[in-house]
Amino acid sequence: MTKRNKIIYWIATAWLSLGMLSTGIVQLIKMDEEVKMMTHLGYPLYFLTIIGVWKILGVIAVLIPKFPLIKEWAYAGFFFAMSGAVFSHRAAGDEGKEFFGPVLLIILTVISWYFRPDSRKTDSAQRF
Repeated sequence: MTKRNKIIYWIATAWLSLGMLSTGIVQLIKMDEEVKMMTHLGYPLYFLTIIGVWKILGVIAVLIPKFPLIKEWAYAGFFFAMSGAVFSHRAAGDEGKEFFGPVLLIILTVISWYFRPDSRKTDSAQRF
């Protein structure tokens, strides 16, 4: 892995982790804005706890060394959660500004996943 790729990986991973951790905490403590948004989107409030826990566990999985298969699942979970958020906002008729956070986190997820070191990839992913 080149030095440039390593820098790209760690910058994207740091921002992704910060974004997922902060939103996960906000969801776990059920801040008023999150409760309003979840209600607006039509989801039950217990989703906040589920998604918050998954995001925090995903951040841990992405950051700790080894366990490449768990990392793949975490990246997939981040992608599905954030693309689900985009589609939910779209279905609710929200404005473009509501898409910014989820789209940014999707982009960071893809960049972090793509530039991750070989030690953080499954054997089959190392062939790409």
